[in-house]
Amino acid sequence: MNRQAVLDLYDQQIRRGARPDEAGAKVEVVGNVLRHVGPPSGWNGVLWSDLDENDVDAAIAEQTRFFHGLGVEAEWKTYAHDRPADLGARLVAAGFVAEETETLLFAETAVLPLDTAPPDGIRLLPVTDESQVELVERVHRLAFENERTTIGHQLRTQLAKDPETVPAVVALHGDEPVSAARLELNEGTDFASLWGGGTVPEWRGRGIYRSLVAFRVRIAAERGFSYMHVDASPYSRPILERLGFEALGTTTPYVLEAAGEAGR
Repeated sequence: MNRQAVLDLYDQQIRRGARPDEAGAKVEVVGNVLRHVGPPSGWNGVLWSDLDENDVDAAIAEQTRFFHGLGVEAEWKTYAHDRPADLGARLVAAGFVAEETETLLFAETAVLPLDTAPPDGIRLLPVTDESQVELVERVHRLAFENERTTIGHQLRTQLAKDPETVPAVVALHGDEPVSAARLELNEGTDFASLWGGGTVPEWRGRGIYRSLVAFRVRIAAERGFSYMHVDASPYSRPILERLGFEALGTTTPYVLEAAGEAGR
């Protein structure tokens, strides 16, 4: 895999070529900033920027005013190769709060395992209707206690846009959901993305996550996607690297609270 070529292609297709991700959303280019404006309950934020020391502070101030004017929380998703090099520090100075840095992982779909079976007693269920979305939400409430999760909204949006797709998979022990993960097929690009993998604490370390990766990669391969992408946590990174993913950088979200929310 040509690492720089893949990273450049990702920037071009996924970041600079971003499209609205649901009905009522829009993508806007303002100077050297590309932002996503969602409908009520949707995602708002900056996906790409090309700034330097001369225009960065003005651009940050402009986006802050814009999202505060809408009264919504917004995220500025930065990457280690973004410029200027101190973009993150400037965002913090403007009132954004840094969240956990994740590793940007990529792999050629053709080299990844497709046949990793779940452990004994676990069955994998593709998510295709509302009852199964609720199972995924139950997993996330247990796996990410005290953390916000928007996976239910994301899955319902994906199913509404393309009812024939399989946007997620849930692992069941009997009828009890114990793990789940989301798949995003970025149509018109070379990339499919793995998101939202979570396992309830007592079921971790048993190989369920690896089987969920293979299940989703198989779907992406069947749909003709050349590359898989993951924003990996410290927990999932070593598992994914053993499967064949390579680290090409890092990504850090900076969150701007909705106007009036700070200090509540």
